[in-house]
Amino acid sequence: MSVEIVFVMVGTTHTGNLGAAARAMKTMGFTKMRLVDACSHLSAEALARSSGANDVLKDAQTFDSLQAAIADCRVVIGTSARARQLAVPLLSCREIATELGEAAHSSLSGQKVAMVFGQERCGLSNESLDLCTRLLRIPCNPDFSSLNLGSAVQVVSYELSQ
Repeated sequence: MSVEIVFVMVGTTHTGNLGAAARAMKTMGFTKMRLVDACSHLSAEALARSSGANDVLKDAQTFDSLQAAIADCRVVIGTSARARQLAVPLLSCREIATELGEAAHSSLSGQKVAMVFGQERCGLSNESLDLCTRLLRIPCNPDFSSLNLGSAVQVVSYELSQ
């Protein structure tokens, strides 16, 4: 894929989840992590949970706002476990991956795309989702749709790598 994917974590509260996310990213070939208002990404727990993806954590960029973190991104895809009424398309991981694969051969080639993940407890706020150009929802059990941050990053990065 000739678009550059950056993974943006907003408001992460558990350091181990950043390590798990870094590990998930790196196993699928992604290394660009951006952090907005997140806990310490270089804690012993984060580094241990990254299982060798320490470089992803060490190279992570930190930002004061989501607006700043996505300022250079042409497409911004917000993830959410809840169906929401927004003015942007709601797509599955596979649909997003297909769209980005096709876009890699179009005007998006060489551009940055942000995959945005919210806080563990409540996900992305509506204000954060308003900054997105697409909404990604991982199809899961409607009675229990709570994915761990590392698991959500793994699912999304897997689909994008295909």
